[in-house]
Amino acid sequence: MNRSPCRLSLDAAALVHNWRLLDRMSGTAACGAAVKADGYGLGAREVARRLSDAGCRDFFVATWAEARALVDTGVTVSVFHGLRAEDMALAGLRNARPVLNTPVQVNRWKEAGGGLCDVMVDTGMNRLGVSAGDIAAGLLDGLAIDTLMTHLASADEDTPINHTQRERFAALAGKTQARRMSIANSAGIALGAPYHLDLVRPGLALYGGVPRAELRDIRQVARPEAQVLQRRRVGAGETVGYNATWTALADTEVAIVNLGYADGYWRGFSGKGHALVGEARLPVLGRVSMDLIAVDCGAFDVAESDWLALDYALPQAAAASGMSQYELLTGLGSRFDRIWR
Repeated sequence: MNRSPCRLSLDAAALVHNWRLLDRMSGTAACGAAVKADGYGLGAREVARRLSDAGCRDFFVATWAEARALVDTGVTVSVFHGLRAEDMALAGLRNARPVLNTPVQVNRWKEAGGGLCDVMVDTGMNRLGVSAGDIAAGLLDGLAIDTLMTHLASADEDTPINHTQRERFAALAGKTQARRMSIANSAGIALGAPYHLDLVRPGLALYGGVPRAELRDIRQVARPEAQVLQRRRVGAGETVGYNATWTALADTEVAIVNLGYADGYWRGFSGKGHALVGEARLPVLGRVSMDLIAVDCGAFDVAESDWLALDYALPQAAAASGMSQYELLTGLGSRFDRIWR
């Protein structure tokens, strides 16, 4: 097999640890898993299989195409983006149900014969969801609703908005036939028991993201690794990379590595990112280009065809690059071989 010169080393034990930690933090609430965006870039099928084996029973995707990709995995998914007219051909998938977001979607689902669904309610994010007024007017009457849900706009911050959204949502208890109510994402779990309700829907924290300090025990899941294409000596006074943004102050041993912003290793890491040799950090020199980076390999025994890991612990990598933890995960490109360990 012709292996790619860049790979994602994925820690299956860390993934399961993270789900179990979030499950414990959520008390009696069921702990689901958002596997949209191809499992936040790590591979939805492999993520879903491992979390299902660990005990997860509620999975969430964004689109019906994502639901179809999981149809033979044995997991049941809720489709966050609801039910467009174009989705009706897939609405009968045995493993999926829609999260209805608008009166049009609700009526479309009713006209198609209904069936079990979820419903999103807007409590202040002003993104997706029906309104409390819609519910009071009887929009959801007659629907078989598994989960009534809403989404927190600022759960990663300590803000009164969180309390306001929770109170607005709590006021809907008993106003529909929904079996469960759900408000918390990863950060929402860390807000405590009043936000756990019947079901929590973590995403980022499953994959190593730490949106709040209370989640400090979350473990890193994904580590990019790439091969060295060339080792070279850059003489004092010479420059490296586009626009000559780095100049060698002394003769410097440099490794040219098969990774760049086309792979999701963003230009924000220019002069700020690091590769790793054991615990040693090798700084990225100059600009990250589309397919290549240069790192100072110093006195380390780094040679052509060797593999280097990138320092990619998400909170620190986000601070270094200026990208969000979400972008760092979901932007990881298709050129990586994804290898579960």
